[in-house]
Parts: sequence; structure tokens; C-alpha cells
Amino acid sequence: MGKKGVLLVNLGTPDSPSTADVRKYLREFLMDPRVIDINPLSRTLLVKGIIAPTRGPKSAKLYQKIWDEKTGSPLLHYSLLQQQLLQQRLGDDYTVELAMRYQSPSIASALIRLKEALVDDIKVIPLFPQYASASTGSVYDKVMELLIDWPTKPNVSFINSFHDNELMIETFADNARKYDPESFDHILFSFHGLPQRQLIKSDHTHNHCLKVNDCCATIIDANKFCYSAQSHHTAKLIAEKLNIPKEKYTICFQSRLGSDPWVQPYTSEIVAKLAKEGKKRLLVFCPAFVADCLETVYEVTVEYGDEFKALGGEHVQLVESLNDSPKFIEALEKMAKALS
Repeated sequence: MGKKGVLLVNLGTPDSPSTADVRKYLREFLMDPRVIDINPLSRTLLVKGIIAPTRGPKSAKLYQKIWDEKTGSPLLHYSLLQQQLLQQRLGDDYTVELAMRYQSPSIASALIRLKEALVDDIKVIPLFPQYASASTGSVYDKVMELLIDWPTKPNVSFINSFHDNELMIETFADNARKYDPESFDHILFSFHGLPQRQLIKSDHTHNHCLKVNDCCATIIDANKFCYSAQSHHTAKLIAEKLNIPKEKYTICFQSRLGSDPWVQPYTSEIVAKLAKEGKKRLLVFCPAFVADCLETVYEVTVEYGDEFKALGGEHVQLVESLNDSPKFIEALEKMAKALS
């Protein structure tokens, strides 16, 4: 039996928190037609003419707040740990490489290293628990685009999603228990946001998404690839694991961009609503992320925390992401070994 290859792919991070590197990252990320799915000319004008020039300096300041002098970006730091720990678990019969969909280390360089390792097959694991065209779908596209010119191709398979992975659910629950969830007034499951139009595109029946009441409440054939439906399912499983009653938690979505409607409810509005209702302590999960990053350690802890306190709340507590948890590495090991 020949050596097997595993390619872990996360979203990406700037090479440094400088404005130039952040702008470079934003341009590559937002010019992806799966991320901003509008006509190419409008996307170019929007990203290169407005978003990157204006948002670059602001985002750079935020990255500077979370950047560690020794380890750099927390997302890259934890992603590298995941690669190293998975390699240790899988042993010499496997070669595990890490790539970022945008910036470094690139998917192209990781695939070359796997090619040089003479692997027989490659299991691609996009590190996004819930499937979305703008994340997992984009990884599919990039990997296949890069492999198209290889004269000989190994067997390639993908992990489509792992929103209901038992070990992932247990890890989030374990991370929450140390904060005593029952001591909080309310619990949020805050997922990264997506434009509503992208959810609608995932409904191949054209009769379910945003047309049926509580269309995301249960996974069925019509919404099995829906990011929002998978997010609801992840939250439900974590809540059940921790015995959190339905009335004590809310599923919401953060990180909006532009004026088009995004999947709702918005986390910022839920935080404000809860503060006005007199809630004082919030516990927040971010189960769309397998590694802590700008959207968790800053957007939740600092931005939402400050908003909550300004309206009378007292404390917003982030539940750490999966990071280098042994259970999550075990989950990755099982995914790597799963038959295609």
C-alpha cells in the first residue's frame, strides 16, 4: 500500500497585520466569484475600488490587536498545530499538508509537496464544519483547477461537511463546561454570515429556502447542502449535549458585508435585544470556525462585548474554538481514514 495524502484547507489570513498585506488578502479573498457572486466587472469595481482601499486600513488595525509577536495569526497558529498533531496520529503512512484558500501556505504549494511525496491518493478536508459555496465549494474549485494539468492524477476525495461530527460536538461542549453554561442568562450560537441569495442557490427544489416557515429548523433533502440548515443542526446538537433548553439559546449570524440581506437574525441585533431585555451574562459559541481567529477573539469578545456593556450588559464570554483539542484531532484522523 502506498502513502496517502491529506490536505487540510482553512480560509486564510494576511501574511502580516500591515495594511498592504491585509489589502492583498482582501483582494484575493473577495475577488473569488464564489465569495462575492455578482458579475465580474461589478465585483472588481467593488473590491478593488472600494472595499480593499477603505477596509484595508481598518482591518489591519484589528489584526494588529490579535497578532502575537511569536506565533502571528491565531488562525494560522492553530491550523499548523492541527496539521502537526494529525500527522503524529496518522504516522508515516500519511503525508499531511496544510493550505489556506487565500494567501499562505497556498493550495498550489501544498499539492506540489503531496506530489513530491508520491502519494497514491489525496483526502481534502476543508476546515469548515458547515458546507457553503463560498468556503467548501471554493476549495473544491481551486483544488480541481490546480490538478487539471497534472499528467498523472492521484485519487482525490473531499470531505463535504462535518456539521454533525460527534467528536466536534463533544469538543465544543467540553470547552463550554468550564464556564458553567447554566450560570449565563442566555447562550448564542453565532455563525459566520452569508448573503441570503447564496442560501437560495443551494435549494435545488426552488420551493423551500425562505419559502417555508422555519426552513432551516430540520435537515431534509431540500436543504441538506444549506449552510444555515447545517448551522442550526450543529447548534441543536451542542445544546442537546449540554442540556440547554431551546428557550435559553439563540442561533444568529455575524460579519455582514454590503447592503444586500444576509442570513438572519444578525448577532449584533440579538446582542442589543438581549441587553435591552435585562440579560447580563452571555455565553457565545462560534461553531463555524475550527480555529480561533479575528471573527471570534475580536469580533465576539471585544466588539459584541463592548456593545453589550454599553447597553447595560455585564459580560460576554467566548467559548474557545476546536483549536488543538485532542478530540478534534481524533475527528480529523477518522475523516482522513474514512473510505471515499
